[in-house]
Amino acid sequence: MTPPDASLGDVVVRIEDLHKSFGHLEVLKGISMELRKGEVVVMFGRSGSGKSTFLRCINFLEDPTAGTIEVDGIRISGGHRNRAKREQIRQLRMRSGMVFQQFNLFPHMTALHNVMEGPVTVRGTPEDKARALGLEYLGRVGLADKADEYPIRLSGGQQQRVAIARALAMEPQVMLFDEPTSALDPELIGEVLSAMKSLASAHMTMLVVTHEMGFAREVAQRMAFFHEGVILEEGTPDEVFNHTRFPETRRFLDAVL
Repeated sequence: MTPPDASLGDVVVRIEDLHKSFGHLEVLKGISMELRKGEVVVMFGRSGSGKSTFLRCINFLEDPTAGTIEVDGIRISGGHRNRAKREQIRQLRMRSGMVFQQFNLFPHMTALHNVMEGPVTVRGTPEDKARALGLEYLGRVGLADKADEYPIRLSGGQQQRVAIARALAMEPQVMLFDEPTSALDPELIGEVLSAMKSLASAHMTMLVVTHEMGFAREVAQRMAFFHEGVILEEGTPDEVFNHTRFPETRRFLDAVL
């Protein structure tokens, strides 16, 4: 495992021996990872290697079969949900924002109201404060002028940036990105990656599943190659790209670069 960058902060996310099975199919086979404040980690690998399932387990969109997940001090083990655990999951989700492949915006709400919805309904934020937050985060993704537009009048790239602003408005400790550009036309990918680079420059802690290797090379402190349910290779972008240790990693990189 690559030593942590001394310039980074304390551990925000800690995953210990995470397993996930769907019936007899074991998708995650004991993954451990730490993510420090201000760190950007890019996860990559073939479809079906477990990276998206891993991301979904972190905020319990999928229940881990076994293992422990800790986000900003909220520590939860896999297994059966009871009332106390459901409350822990709710607290954990308030600390982790997630951006999906599909934008999942409410079509009957403007961009601003999509961003305001979480703070108002989940956190109980007063509407005037939520409006100010919404405008602030739309501005951070370059969409202050689109606050009153409905999703149907926005491009795919703009919709994804609204989705990023919506996640940021909950003021999470970590942002989780599950292939955020994979549903976009090529000419729209750059604007979403640019918004993500701005977040990284502002020291947002980010865990990103992507095949955008240029983004990884430029922004990530660390990369993790998923292969058949394990992290086969992990290191800095220089280590992964230029000093690859495993042939499986090299074959994947040769296919996507």
